[in-house]
Amino acid sequence: MNHDTCLLLGATLALAPAIISAAPAPLMLANDAQTDADLSSLDLTQYSVSEKLDGVRAYWNGQHLLSRGGYPISAPTWFTRNWPDTPMDGELWIGRGRFAEVSAISRSYTPDDVLWRQVRYRVFDLPSHPATFDQRQRALGQHLEQLNLPWVKIVEQRMMNSRAQLEAYLAQVSTQGGEGLMLQRRNAFYHIGRSNNQLKYKQYQDKEATVTGYLPGSGKYEGMVGALRVENDAGQQFSLGAGLSDAQRRDPPPLGSRVTYRYNGLTANKLPRFARFLRIRPD
Repeated sequence: MNHDTCLLLGATLALAPAIISAAPAPLMLANDAQTDADLSSLDLTQYSVSEKLDGVRAYWNGQHLLSRGGYPISAPTWFTRNWPDTPMDGELWIGRGRFAEVSAISRSYTPDDVLWRQVRYRVFDLPSHPATFDQRQRALGQHLEQLNLPWVKIVEQRMMNSRAQLEAYLAQVSTQGGEGLMLQRRNAFYHIGRSNNQLKYKQYQDKEATVTGYLPGSGKYEGMVGALRVENDAGQQFSLGAGLSDAQRRDPPPLGSRVTYRYNGLTANKLPRFARFLRIRPD
């Protein structure tokens, strides 16, 4: 980063509090299920299981489409025309491994009609419906059947009778480039915030962190960022170098921005093992 870039970055951060403000969307957020202990106590027959889509979380509040952070998503008028006034919880999705594309499309202030024709709204819940998950799924299916739009579809839910069946489904999804699985307790009501009634299960773990600084690159990365210095929500500070593209090393995520990293368990010092940059949070 050159001097001008640093000055521009500083000016942007100084303005940020004045121009960026939104209340998070009232969504249920999943907890992790990554260990045998997490799953051994579960009666899997009491859960519905679906693929965890690699898309952008999107909340339809009955009038507007909002990001998880509560920011407006500028979708084309035709995309949300005739949608119900009932809130819906889902993902804007293009396909497996195409998060960066759908993220860029959803963040654009001026919607590109051609690009939006690729996007699907995959709906998995009705947040304001006062019923169990199974009952909400039936109501959601009826809503979407009446809506009858090819780009608005319910997320497929499956039943799992054993841990072996769950692991086989996870392996299938992961092999095909999917992110993992979501487990929903079938008799649970929608709960805003973190809930054990909704669990995410992956072959790896991921968390979020805030960018606090940069380490200079060397060798072929001379003059670029070698690694991001980040702090996760537990207050742990560490570096993220693996996973950064050359373009991101030349133009790194801004200080204060939120990024997602993946890792495989913890070290003896309780730090993420094999931490790898995954993506910038859309909000």
